[in-house]
This record gives sequence, C-alpha cells and structure tokens, in this order.
Amino acid sequence: MRSLISLLIAATALSSCQSVLEQTYKPDVKPSSTPQIVDQVQKNDPRAQMGAREHPRIVASYGGEYHDAKTERLVARIAGALTAVSENPTQSFRITILNSPAINAFALPGGYLYVTRGLLALANDASEVAAVLSHEMGHVTANHGIERQKREEAEVIASRVVAEVLSSDLAGKQALARGKLRLAAFSRQQELQADVIGVRMLGEAGYDPYSAARFLDSMAAYARYSAVDPDNDQSLDFLSSHPNAPQRVELARQHARAFGQEGTFGDRGRDYYLTGIDGLLYGDSPEEGYVRNETFLHAGLGIRFDVPEGFRIDNKAEAVLATGPDETAIRFDGVKAETEQSLTNYLTSGWVAGLLPETVRETKVNGLQAATARASAERWDFDVTVIRQDKQIFRFLTAVPKGNQSLETTANILRNTFRSMTPQEIAQLKPLRVRVVTVAPGDNLTTMSARMMGTDRKVDLFRLINALPSGAALSPGQRVKIISE
Repeated sequence: MRSLISLLIAATALSSCQSVLEQTYKPDVKPSSTPQIVDQVQKNDPRAQMGAREHPRIVASYGGEYHDAKTERLVARIAGALTAVSENPTQSFRITILNSPAINAFALPGGYLYVTRGLLALANDASEVAAVLSHEMGHVTANHGIERQKREEAEVIASRVVAEVLSSDLAGKQALARGKLRLAAFSRQQELQADVIGVRMLGEAGYDPYSAARFLDSMAAYARYSAVDPDNDQSLDFLSSHPNAPQRVELARQHARAFGQEGTFGDRGRDYYLTGIDGLLYGDSPEEGYVRNETFLHAGLGIRFDVPEGFRIDNKAEAVLATGPDETAIRFDGVKAETEQSLTNYLTSGWVAGLLPETVRETKVNGLQAATARASAERWDFDVTVIRQDKQIFRFLTAVPKGNQSLETTANILRNTFRSMTPQEIAQLKPLRVRVVTVAPGDNLTTMSARMMGTDRKVDLFRLINALPSGAALSPGQRVKIISE
C-alpha cells in the first residue's frame, strides 16, 4: 500500500525535525548564549535571513495563517510562560498558527515558531502544547537551524506519478518541496538536546513536565488512527520527523523526574486551554473543500463526488487522495481550461504517460462534458477521467495493480457520483469545529460520541481527541471535546 501512496502523492509531508533516536543523551546541554532572534536578523548574513525568507513560503504551503483572537491569546499565553524561563533573556519568538489540519509544529532560525490548528485540536491541555513549543524553542535557542544549514544539501522530491504517469509541469510544487527539505534533518544529538531543553523549560514555567511524553503518545495514537497501514505508514505529520521510539518517550519521562513524581508537580492548564480552543476550525478548511465520510464536497467549486465504500479520503492541498482495498488508490485535482479544446484532445496532449490511445472516448458525466482513457505504467493500470465544468477541468486518476478487476467499478462510482452542487446544498455546507461540552448525568461514551460529525468512526475519534484510554468512563461535569458544525 505504501508504494501506491507514494505513486499518487506529490511531496506533501513537511520534514521538520528528522532524526533517529540515539540511546544516550546529555542532560547538561545549555542553549546558545548568542541565539539568532527575530530582531537581530542581519542584512549581510544570509543564514540569519533564512527564517524571514522562508516564512511566507511556509505560511502559503500550510493554507495561510489561522486567525482567531481567543486561540491566538491562548497560544501567546503558553509561549509567554516559556519565554520567561529561557536562559537567553534577549531571545524573542514569532509564533504563527497555521491554517492546517495536519498535526505539526516546527521552528526556523530567527525565532520563527509554527504550530498547526490540527495540533491544537488534538492537545487536551496547555502543558501539552507547551511541550511541543518548548521543544521547538530549544532548537532555536541552541541555534540548531544555523548549524543544520551549514551542511544542507539540495534535494528534489518528485512523485513517482510525475515520472511514470503525469508529465505536466509541476515545477512550482517541486520548488515548494525543495523549500520544505531545507528545513529538514536536525541531527540526532540536536533532537535530544531540544528534548532536554524543552522538558526543563516546561518544569521551570510551572507546567507538567511529563506532558512531553504524554503528548507523544497522543500523537502516536493519532498516527495509527489516520494511517492507511497503521504498522508501516511513516509519512504522517509531526511524528514522521520527530521519532516516537519508546526509548525517547522514556528519556523524556526520566528528565521530567527531576521535578518530582508524575502527578505531583506542575499545572496542566486544562480548563483555560479547552475554553481557548472551543470553536476551533477542525479538519478541512472551506477553501480546500470538505470530507464527510466517503463524500468530498467543495462549496467554492460547487462540486461533489463519492468514493466506494471502505475507501478513506485524504484531502491534501494539491489533490484529493483516496485509498481502498486491494491497493486501489484515487487522485482527484483540477486545472484551468484555458482553451476550448476537446477533452479527448486534452487527454492525448502529452500530460499522461503510458496512455492507450485506442481507449480514449468522449462521454457525459451527469450532464457535463467528459472523456475517459486507460493508461499503464510498471505494475499499475490506470483509469483517467476528465470532466469540464465552466472553465475548469477536473481530473480523476484511479490506479490498481495490473489485472485487478475493480478498476472499472471504482472509476464508474467516481463518474456516476460526480456532479454540481445545488445552491441549497452549498448554503447548508458548514465547516466542522471543536466544541467543548460538559458531560451531563446519564451521558456516557456512546451518547457523547454519537454527537460527533464528519466521521463514521465516532467512538474512535472521540476517544482519540479526548485522550481516553480503553475502559475509561465519563463523569458528570467533565468537559470534553466533540467535533460538530
């Protein structure tokens, strides 16, 4: 399955702090005494300008900044408490909440810190977010980004689908991928240094120092929940670049013990944290469309379609991806139709490698002009369907292992369900949000999870976002998170 995912995905995962865990660490690590900070970026130092140069690219690649006064005040409160205990009194940070459902946080030289709204939605208290931010602050105060840039090598991430199936111009996406790679690969020792600095900052700021290990476990649970192949998929968000080896979690707990036994020291800040994220946008943003179980809807484009039962949709910035049984995968995207050329001519214009010309034919998809064809590459067979709506061409690419008989069935479901949305449907479509609710007498796991929207795995997701272990019971008066409109 992983080979098929890599076939259809065009370089989307940010590798912010890649490393492999070492078995030892140095507890006496200190931050640099001369950190590169926002106010000290020098005109003549290209290394120090890296943060300022990359900032707009990062913001653009993650869907822009997420603006909500309440949530921004919450993150500022957490960061302010951490900054106050820094060993570098001149250190300053610029923190940006990214409008992305991904679970990620990272830092750039110059004090630029980033946290996604997806990570804020997963966290259950202020100390967990503080654990992530303090780790990234540790990279900045130790000047890891500057050290990393000295040994940086140029690399290009290219999707195998570009090489094997599509030959369209993806220079912009490849440039973005190269930009992301420039942020990658902190060394093993640097990761462990940031861990040590982060846990120290947590305790000295008055937060629960064990929250670092606790939130690593929550992120690992989210990775398992989201992965197509939970045991093998390592392409997910924060943990793809911040390894969650058991040894590393234990090292975080070991260093936290300097402040006392677990549960005896520090504030978790749960109540004010939940208040701060109540109403937080969850999942896909309106600009990128919505996933509702096995349906994709986009109010801005006015289109919708279904994937077959048992498929899982992943709404990426550059494409909608879906994966299903028997190594079947789907990619959906759109391009502007700059000319009135026929769709059969568009299919044969050279952007599809391995196209079988004799299979090209015109058709209609729910009243819209369309064309279909088959293609073949290595061990995969493809159905390619293009549909014109106004000045937009929408493209479905369905891939199955050679000889798999499900290709036509899967492609037909996509074609039969693709249609324009009605004005009423568009008006009724609303984004999902994190809602903080109070457990009432008589409520239990079943009744509370039934209020979840946007997923057919209601109980699993409810447990996940509330970090509820197996067998945990709810109590009247307890505040919990649900996902609803």
